[in-house]
Amino acid sequence: MLFDIDGTLLSAGGVSIRALKAALGETFGTEGPADDYDYSGKTDPQIVRELMTAAGFPEGEVAARRAVTLRVYRERLLAWLRPEDVVAKPGVGPLLEALSAEAGLTLALLTGNLEPCARAKLGPLEANRYFAFGAYGSDHEDRYRLPAVAVERARDWTGRAFAGAEVVIVGDSVHDVLCGRGLGTRAVAVATGRTSPERLAEASPDGLLADFSDTVAAVRAILGP
Repeated sequence: MLFDIDGTLLSAGGVSIRALKAALGETFGTEGPADDYDYSGKTDPQIVRELMTAAGFPEGEVAARRAVTLRVYRERLLAWLRPEDVVAKPGVGPLLEALSAEAGLTLALLTGNLEPCARAKLGPLEANRYFAFGAYGSDHEDRYRLPAVAVERARDWTGRAFAGAEVVIVGDSVHDVLCGRGLGTRAVAVATGRTSPERLAEASPDGLLADFSDTVAAVRAILGP
């Protein structure tokens, strides 16, 4: 069971965008179109590339500066994130508790966050204990390659080769729904982020939830038939 973080499990008070703007301003001298950009389902490296390319920087220059930008971003986020900024989405705690009690299930992360940022956001909710491993934006810029990374790590962690519909991706964006299709995974969308239920439904997820408030219904949707 691969969970997205931002918009799916929690919100973090906009600290990611504030830290990103600061990092872009420091390394590129501009935030680009950050205020009008759609961040949903994007990885942190992808966001930097797309914003700075849109701001007019050549791709080679963006690539050369991106590692420094992401380092500054990580430093700012870790310094600025306050526990009170992190708010769990409705029903997240009971859902994770219920899923962790299911025999044979392995919970993991699939997120565009850099790994240290992902772990920092989950910390105030004491939710890191549910996720021994994951696939992160620090593993690859392309979110659509992250499910394969997660499956490989699941095999290393559990000794089991998960495949096809044995893998479920849970997230709040269209990219969460679509990124595992090449591997035949299932996807459950939850409308707790920036994407409307109607737009999520257009991507044809295997399940669509308003939120996780009804633990029984959420577990049923995630586990599937």
